[in-house]
Amino acid sequence: MNCVVDELKINNFRPKAPKPFSLSVNSKAPVSVIIPVKNEERNIRRCLEHLMWAKEIFLVDSQSTDETLKIADELGVNVVQFRFNGTYPKKKNWALENLPFRNEWVLIVDADEVIPPDLAQEIANVLQQPNGYDGYYINRRFFFLGRWLRHCGYYPSLNLRLFKHRCGRYERIIADGAGDNEVHEHVVLNGKANYLSQDMLHFAYPDLSTWVEKHNRYSSWEAELEERMHSDSREMHEGLGEPGLQFKRWLKRMYLKIPLRFIFRFFYAYIWKKGFLDGKAGFIFCLLLSFYDFLSWAKAHERKVQGENS
Repeated sequence: MNCVVDELKINNFRPKAPKPFSLSVNSKAPVSVIIPVKNEERNIRRCLEHLMWAKEIFLVDSQSTDETLKIADELGVNVVQFRFNGTYPKKKNWALENLPFRNEWVLIVDADEVIPPDLAQEIANVLQQPNGYDGYYINRRFFFLGRWLRHCGYYPSLNLRLFKHRCGRYERIIADGAGDNEVHEHVVLNGKANYLSQDMLHFAYPDLSTWVEKHNRYSSWEAELEERMHSDSREMHEGLGEPGLQFKRWLKRMYLKIPLRFIFRFFYAYIWKKGFLDGKAGFIFCLLLSFYDFLSWAKAHERKVQGENS
C-alpha cells in the first residue's frame, strides 16, 4: 500500500492526513511515544489520532493555556508537566531521563507531525523482529502552501526518531534563545542505526505567519550561536560524539564564513537543490530561507555592535 500522499496530485491540493492506523488493544506496538507540546490545540488531535497504535504516549507539556490538555484527556494520553530552568535539560532530554517508560523503545513525534498508516505498520513490524539495531532514522515530508516540498533541500529529511531510550540523548548546544525544547539538536545514539522506508508527514508551516513567528525565534538562536562560534575557541556542543554530526557542525562553521551567505542560500536551495521544480511554493520557500539567513546574520551583527557599545 502506497502512502496516501503518493495518490494525490502534488501540483494542486490541500494536504490532509491519511486515515489513522490502529492495532487491537492486545497487540499495540511496544513503543513509548514522546510528544513535546505547548499550546498545540491546532495540531494535537490529528497527531494523537495517528498514534493510537502505540502502547504508551506521553504528552510533555510546558504549561499550555489553550485546549491542548483537554484534547489529550479526551484521548486518554499521559500528560506530564515540564518546567524549564532556563539552561539544561531541555524538554526531550528531560523526558528521556525522567519518564517511567514501560517500553524499551521510544518514538519522538512533534505535534505538527503525523505518522501515516504505512509507517506505523513498519514501526510495529521492526519492533516485533529484533535485528540488532538500536535506532532508526525516519524521513519527513514537509508541506508548505498546500503542497509537499520535494526539493529546496528539504527532502530527504532524515531524523533519528525511533530508538532504545537508554541508548539515545540529544546533543547539548551551548546557546540560548530557542526555547525549552530541542529543535536544532540531533540525537547522539550509543549503538547501531538503520533506516525506515516509509515517511512521516510534517505540517510545520500551515501559514506564512507561523513560518515568520518560528524563524524570528530561531534566528535569535542562530545569531547567538554564530557570535559564540566567532568568539569562543571552546566546543559549542556537548555530547557530540558521532563523526557525522561533527562533520555537519564543521560545515556549519564554514558556511557562516561565506560573505553574503543569504544570497548564496537562495541560489543553493532554488537552483542547486531544484526548488524551482516546486513551483511558486518553492520560490516563496527558498526566498524565505534566504531571508532567514539574512535575519540571523543581521541579528549577529546587532549583537556584535551592542557588545562593542556596552
